Amino acid sequence: MTDTHPVPTDAELAASLDGDFTSAYATVNGVRLHHVTGGSGEPLILLGGWPQTWWQFRKVLPALARSFRVTAVDLRGMGGSEKPADGYDKRTMARDIHELIHHLGHTSAFVAGHDIGAGLGYHLAANYPESVRRLVTIDLGVPEASWLEIPMLPSSDKQVEAISRGRGGYPWWFAFNQLRGLPEELLAGRFRPVIDWLYGHMLLDQASVAEDARRVYAHAYATPEAIRAGNGWYQTMRKDVIDLADHAPLTLPILTLAGELSYQALRQQMGPDKGTDIRVVEVRGSGHYVPEEQPEAVVRELLAFFGAAGPQE
Repeated sequence: MTDTHPVPTDAELAASLDGDFTSAYATVNGVRLHHVTGGSGEPLILLGGWPQTWWQFRKVLPALARSFRVTAVDLRGMGGSEKPADGYDKRTMARDIHELIHHLGHTSAFVAGHDIGAGLGYHLAANYPESVRRLVTIDLGVPEASWLEIPMLPSSDKQVEAISRGRGGYPWWFAFNQLRGLPEELLAGRFRPVIDWLYGHMLLDQASVAEDARRVYAHAYATPEAIRAGNGWYQTMRKDVIDLADHAPLTLPILTLAGELSYQALRQQMGPDKGTDIRVVEVRGSGHYVPEEQPEAVVRELLAFFGAAGPQE
């Protein structure tokens, strides 16, 4: 059933944050991207994931804006950004962000990405190393051959038990989002149960993502074109893996922040084949949605890694 409660516009959401944040648009690489920017200092670009929008960074934006000129981006296909028929491979989307950095008046920026945004950030650094000073990936690894071997069925009794206890660990949506047409028919106007299921299984603290935020996300993915576009990020994953298969390990500093449910897996994934200077840090008290569940820890780690002095009083 469609939620009839009014949802604030992006401009209203941006204005509700502490600090001077502005909702704006930029046409780059042939696509119109929505972004929210505030603060002053060195540039910092935030890239989010599915099924959310730039609003997933609402808890960290005000603190980061005290030290950075920070921009949270709706990716191609996300939220207020354009939803073209194609271009959802991460190499193309990396060019989107590369050009956006220049559009914003920067030659390079610090970059932090969560979920889909983490893989996109890695592609950005791989394809446009001059654009990324340092990279933070949050609770998702880099597209690699092991992703092509994710089993159709739960692969262990431990995984079955985790699902039965309402925990994550079985990414059924990787397969579901490959389908063309059916997800739009099933979920258009009825996306809220997907939001609640994912948070229910991958948050440690359910209260950390309140009702108003869930409405924002459900509204953002309510239309068939929004569902199709979000699924496009998954339908290109085979190409994403191939695009990185022969790429040399990155040499820029990389910090990976991992929730409790994925820390061990990410320690293995983010090895020397991904980069020569990678550190993986566990964020205690968090599941997958780290910027929403443990925003203070995210701000602290980003300030330290990007060399900022910290929030101004």
